Order: sequence, then C-alpha cells, then structure tokens
Amino acid sequence: MTTQLGVGIIGTGNISDAYLKAAPQFPVLRIVACADVNMAAAEAKAAIYGIEALTVAALLADPRIDIVLNLTTPQHHVSVGLQALAAGRHVYSEKPLAVEMAEARKLVNAAHASGLRVGCAPDTFLGGSHQTARAAIDTGVIGDVVAGSATMMCPGHELWHPNPDFYYQTGGGPMLDMGPYYLTCLINLLGPVARVTGAAKASYPSRTIGSGPRQDEVIKVAVPTHISGLLDFANGAQISITTSFDVWKHGTNHIELYGTTGSMIVSDPNQFQGAIKVSQGKGDWQDVPQSHGYGDGNYRILGLADMAQAILSDRPHRASLDLSLHVLEVMEAIMVSAETGQRAVLEHGCARPAMMQADLPFGILDN
Repeated sequence: MTTQLGVGIIGTGNISDAYLKAAPQFPVLRIVACADVNMAAAEAKAAIYGIEALTVAALLADPRIDIVLNLTTPQHHVSVGLQALAAGRHVYSEKPLAVEMAEARKLVNAAHASGLRVGCAPDTFLGGSHQTARAAIDTGVIGDVVAGSATMMCPGHELWHPNPDFYYQTGGGPMLDMGPYYLTCLINLLGPVARVTGAAKASYPSRTIGSGPRQDEVIKVAVPTHISGLLDFANGAQISITTSFDVWKHGTNHIELYGTTGSMIVSDPNQFQGAIKVSQGKGDWQDVPQSHGYGDGNYRILGLADMAQAILSDRPHRASLDLSLHVLEVMEAIMVSAETGQRAVLEHGCARPAMMQADLPFGILDN
C-alpha cells in the first residue's frame, strides 16, 4: 500500500523555506525536487535541503512526483497549476488561488476534467489555535455568532521586503495578500459568505523601498491599499473586515466574534499558534485550553500533508479548491462592490471544512 506521495516544488522564493523546513514532520510527504525560472535559485535551494534541482519541464515530467507544490507569485498560480494538471499531477498552491475569478475558473474546469486534486493555502486554520476556536464555537461557548470584526493593518511590506513591487501591482494589495488568512479562518468558523459590501482606496501614489540593494528606490502603486468590507454570512453573522498597507500602528485584535451569550478573541490567522480568549456575558476574558495539535510552531505545509493523506484515504481534503475559490470570490466581490457602490451577492459557496482530529499522533493525519 502506498503511504507516501512525492512532491515537486515550483518556485523557490522566500516562502519555500517554511514549506521545506516543515515537510520532514509529515511522513506522508516526500519532497523530491524543486524548480524555478531562475535555475541558480533552484540549485541553491536544493543544496540547502538535500533535494534535486530540475527545470520546470523536467519536474513536471518526473514520474516520482505526484503533487506539484506551486509557490510562484500570484500572477502565475493558474498558469503553473494548469501545466501541472496537464502533466497528470495534483496541485497545491500558495494563496490566493488566482488573482481573479475568470482565471480561477480555468483551473476549476481543468481539475474537474482531469479528476485531479487542487488544494490551496492558507492552511493556518488547521493549526491548534484556530481548531480550538472552531471547537469552542461549535459547542456554543459564545452562543450564535451575530457580529464581529477582522483587522489586518500595517504600514506596508516595502519597509522590509527587498523586492516589494508585486504587492502594489495588479494581483497584489492587502486584500489579496492577507485577506485569504482572515477569510479562510472566518469561513472555517462560520461557514460561507452570502453577500458583501466594499470600499477601497490607495492612500499614496508611490512607495519607497526601505531595505536591501534597492533601498530608496521608488515604486508606483497600482492597486487600492486600504480596503474594507462588510461580510453577510449565510448563517446571519455580519463581520466587518479591513486590510490595509496604510496604517502605522493600531490597537485592535486580529479577529473578534460577538455571540448571543459571549464574545471571543481569535488569534492571528497568519499563525498556527496563539491564545483564544472567551468572555461569558460581561465576564472577564479567559483563555480557552488548546484542544488540537499543531499550535506551537510554523507548520506551513500542513494543508498539503492533509491533501496528500486525503488522496491516499479517498476523502475530501480540508484546504480545498472549493474553499479557496469561495475566498477568492469574496475578495473580488469586495473590490467590485467598492467600484460600483452596490452590494455584491455571491454565487459560489462552500462547505465548512471538516475539523482536524485531535487524538492522532503528531504528523499523522488519518487513522
């Protein structure tokens, strides 16, 4: 019986290190090779992690590889995903699934036609912190969630990133960059979104790179950098969300949920760990004991490992195509609403992903 699937990585930028460092903790995965349009970058990464460096074409043709891990920049997620599906490989992509729904539908159609799996980050919602929040909500700790807020605000990635251009080009901006973490977390907790209303603006026409060899170089801003939305969930909850690259400092929590009998503070959805706090009525905040594993570090390959195990076990995977498509639809609808001034009704819902099992040994994702 097959117990392990081979993985080939396309794209060896900064995020690849997090995946490669976490991979050995999950025996269902075997990282075989990496590829990049910059062969020198692929060779350097391969040397660090003891894997093979290949061209993209050679990687896609390699019979050892069952799943392509697509870590390219967002503008290339669909094109690389389509190549992988055409080569008969399952695909797991960094977020977002695509930069627009029209492109994403090509990937959806190809996946359905091929019968192959497509998964997509983020997978932080599978971590111990957010699974603990899900368990607490499902047991009615704060009653029915009626409202809440989600906030990701910072002064901009150009302060630390040596090549921040793509954050401010089409396909970038704070919603497409960071919105997937917040929206995926909220959909895991509350279910799908039914309608959205949005507002957006670009506060500054340009940005100055603050570090690295291009320090002090000025780049143009081509996308909104302060985006707000009101999310009407199918279950009746109304959640406000703000993502911004225009805020120097703030004092709000990442996510707060308000229920009929209490309130909850949810930890950073860009992390696997963090305290979940609950207040009953007007009572004091209390930490909720962590109920699930993977809440004490960076496991940024957990969604891929779950998909690999799901392929072998013939069950749905949690960081699914439907989930990531719905997240993209929500983000695009916020931007459309901001442009038109009209509330947008969503067409593609999704089911809440199954909860993680809390009683399995570390690294094992099925019985």
